[in-house]
Amino acid sequence: MNETEHSPLRRDDGTPSITAYVIAYNEVDKIEAAISSVLWADEVILADSHSTDGTTELAERLGARVVQIDFDGFGKLRNEAIAACRGDWIFSLDADERCTAEARDEILRVIGNPSSSDIYKVPRRNWFMGRWIKGSGWYPNFRQPQLFRNGKMTYDLLPVHEGWIPADGATVSVLKSDIWQFPFKDLAQIQHKIERYSTLGAEVLEGRSQGSSMIGALGRGLHNFFKHYVLKMGFRDGWPGFIIALSSFEGSFYKHAKRVEAIRHEQWSPPPSERLDRP
Repeated sequence: MNETEHSPLRRDDGTPSITAYVIAYNEVDKIEAAISSVLWADEVILADSHSTDGTTELAERLGARVVQIDFDGFGKLRNEAIAACRGDWIFSLDADERCTAEARDEILRVIGNPSSSDIYKVPRRNWFMGRWIKGSGWYPNFRQPQLFRNGKMTYDLLPVHEGWIPADGATVSVLKSDIWQFPFKDLAQIQHKIERYSTLGAEVLEGRSQGSSMIGALGRGLHNFFKHYVLKMGFRDGWPGFIIALSSFEGSFYKHAKRVEAIRHEQWSPPPSERLDRP
C-alpha cells in the first residue's frame, strides 16, 4: 500500500468517517449490487482473493479500491481487510449481502453519535428459494459484528466460521435495521459451499482426533438437522426450511467425516495393486 492508502480518512466537517469493505472471490454476478448498496460510505474497499471472472474490474468501475489478499482462511482475510480500512468506523459486507436504506440511515446515526457503542451486530434477513426465511435459524441471522470502530475488533485465525475478538473495554450493541442476504442462486451453490466449508471445517478439527468416528459424524449431522428444522422451526419455512436443515446436516456430517478420513487415511487407502487380482 502507498502512503495515501495508510493515512486515515478525514471529513471536512470533522465528523467520523466510515469505510465499507466487501470480501469476494469470483462474484461478478453479485458484486455490483453489494458495492452499490454501500456507495454512501466515505471509502469502499473490495477485499479480493485474485478473482478471474471480472469481479475486480467491475468493482473498480463502481469506485471501489481493490485490495488483493491471498486466501489463507477467512480469519486472516478479514484481519487484512480491516488493516486496509482508513475510516474511523468500519462496515463489513459479504458479496451476497445488501445494505438496506434503513440500515444505512441507522449506521450514519450511530457513527455520528459520540456515545454510541464500539461494536454492533447486524441482523440479516435471508431470501432463499423465492421467499424471505422466517425461521430455520436464518432470521434474525447474525454473523460476526459488521459495524465497529476502527481498532476495536479483530478476528481469530480460524479458516472458517472465524470468531471475533473485541478490544479491551469495547462495548457491544445490536442494530435494529436489517440488511439483506441472498446466499444461494440455486441448489448447486449450496452443494459447492458445503464442499468448501466442510473441508475448511475439517482443518479446524485437526488435533481433535479423540472421539472422532463416523457414528459421531452422523450424530452431529442429525443434531444439526433437528436443531434447524425443529428447534428453530424450519418446518414453518416449507421446503426451503427442509433444505436449510438438510444442508446443515450435510455440512456438519462431512466436516467430521473428512476429519475421520484424514485420521484413518492409510486404513482407507486402496489395497496395493499386486493384491488386486487375488481372490
